[in-house]
Amino acid sequence: MNDPKPNSEPDALKSAASGSRMHFLRQVFRLVGPYWNCKHCFKARGAMLLLLLLTMAQVGLTVWVNYWNRALFDALEQHSVRGVLLMVAVFALIFIITIIVTAAHLIIKRWLMIDWRTWLTEQLLGSWMESGRHYRLLFSHADLDNPDQRIAEDIHIATEVAIALGHSLIYSLMTLGLFIDILWSVSGTVAVPGTHFLVKGYMVPLAFIYAALGSSIGWMVGRPLVRATNALQAAEATFRFGLSMARENTEAIALMHGEPMERVRASTLFAQIIRSWNRQSLAYMGLVSFGAGYGTLLPVFPILIAAPQYIQGVMSLGVLMQAAQAFQRLTSALSWPVDNLGDIARCRASADRVLSLYESMQQMDADTKEAESSRIAIDRLDRSHLIIEDLCIARPSGGFLLEHFSIDIRHGERVLITGDPEVTGSFFKVISGLWPWGSGRVRLPFDDNMLFVVQRPFLPEGALRETLCYPKSPNAFPVSVLRHALECAGVAWLASRLDEKNNWGHVLPLPAQQRLSLARVLLQRPAWVFLEEATDAFDPKGEQLLLEMLYREIPNAAVLNISFHPGLKHLHSRTLVLNRVRQKAS
Repeated sequence: MNDPKPNSEPDALKSAASGSRMHFLRQVFRLVGPYWNCKHCFKARGAMLLLLLLTMAQVGLTVWVNYWNRALFDALEQHSVRGVLLMVAVFALIFIITIIVTAAHLIIKRWLMIDWRTWLTEQLLGSWMESGRHYRLLFSHADLDNPDQRIAEDIHIATEVAIALGHSLIYSLMTLGLFIDILWSVSGTVAVPGTHFLVKGYMVPLAFIYAALGSSIGWMVGRPLVRATNALQAAEATFRFGLSMARENTEAIALMHGEPMERVRASTLFAQIIRSWNRQSLAYMGLVSFGAGYGTLLPVFPILIAAPQYIQGVMSLGVLMQAAQAFQRLTSALSWPVDNLGDIARCRASADRVLSLYESMQQMDADTKEAESSRIAIDRLDRSHLIIEDLCIARPSGGFLLEHFSIDIRHGERVLITGDPEVTGSFFKVISGLWPWGSGRVRLPFDDNMLFVVQRPFLPEGALRETLCYPKSPNAFPVSVLRHALECAGVAWLASRLDEKNNWGHVLPLPAQQRLSLARVLLQRPAWVFLEEATDAFDPKGEQLLLEMLYREIPNAAVLNISFHPGLKHLHSRTLVLNRVRQKAS
């Protein structure tokens, strides 16, 4: 009995590949389909219809040129000056119409590209920057390198190349339909050598055979290009991310004299680009070499196969040139997959990276809903209390940090939180809604006027006024209020620089940054303030003065302060010590 195993594996691989392609197409339609039903869908649909009409006009112009080409060569063969001049006038008309149609087509196509990119960017950026997903994705098991680059660069490539490919595909299909008929009518009839069998329109099947052979060989030669392009784009994104991290931490690197290590790190990342580039170059080499030979033969081949009829006088020079041009148009349309293999690879790679980000966010939300029993539940009370019931905090990878913790904190209380830094840090994120791993319930006060202040505040680059008012509008507070907040926080010297633009996260030392973040608190005057080592850059005396100032300026606010500095207990009404759960020995 023959063993079926050797044949079953290739079949399984083919089935898996086919299923992967179908899954990819379904996900693409799921992601981009809503664009055609968005709030300005009629404008997008109208642009697509106009683009289709202009594409039809482009194809019509190629047919016109084909017949013009026939008439021109017939006039030349007949030595007709009047006929040649008439063809010159007709060509001038074709020339003008072609310029108008091409310009209009370009404008509509580029508008559609940027509009689709805008919509898709808004969708993914809004989803990424909602409910702390950008933070929780850091703990995702999915391989999601550089989500910012996926939104900025891969959406750009996917939308732009997809529309260009869609246009060229429709153009090729229309060309295919029209030029089959033209080539069939002008190529005449030939007899099969040694028989009385006549073949009408013999150049049409020859065009299909020529294109089929070229496409098959091209696909085999260019198959590695998809994987090579995907790897190169991932390497490029990782390199850009590494450089941006070095730029963001330039001061720390300079102080620690870490430039040699950063050069080594950057060189290592760039070496991966070189390896991926070389693999892509090899893939391109085979495809381009074959394409050069294929394209060189294309203009000559139809003339050679039609020449016998011209020599016999069955075909005029004009018909010969029309048949040769129609053959080229037909084979070019049939060769669309090979001609666009590089762009298909780029589009597929970028679309796959965008889709993986989209799917990961969807899957993360689905997992959260399905496993609510193993997630920390957060809801709101009808009174101004913060109640934590049987809270267990776990790591994303497994294992508990804190178990069975409960507390009731009233509005106006001042609570010092200390203990294990990993536990207090995760506790801070639980209250803010960023840490769902664990169980229990967090019941937030009905008043959602809550502010979380971290150790190193985010200071967006721009005018100091915008940085100080963040995340509110820079016009949300009058100048007098801004100056008062800066004065209370101990950075009154910054009041004269409110309109100065700078990278304040790099310009200001950490103590000044922390004072600026407390000035934000004074501006927004929240009912609940959560501090995570937000004053640890100061000595005990300076830290005490800052907390006293905060209590004085917003006396009714509840303050939960995570700090590991001694001597702060007397400034708080009670102290919580959160220590890590002791892991049982296995």
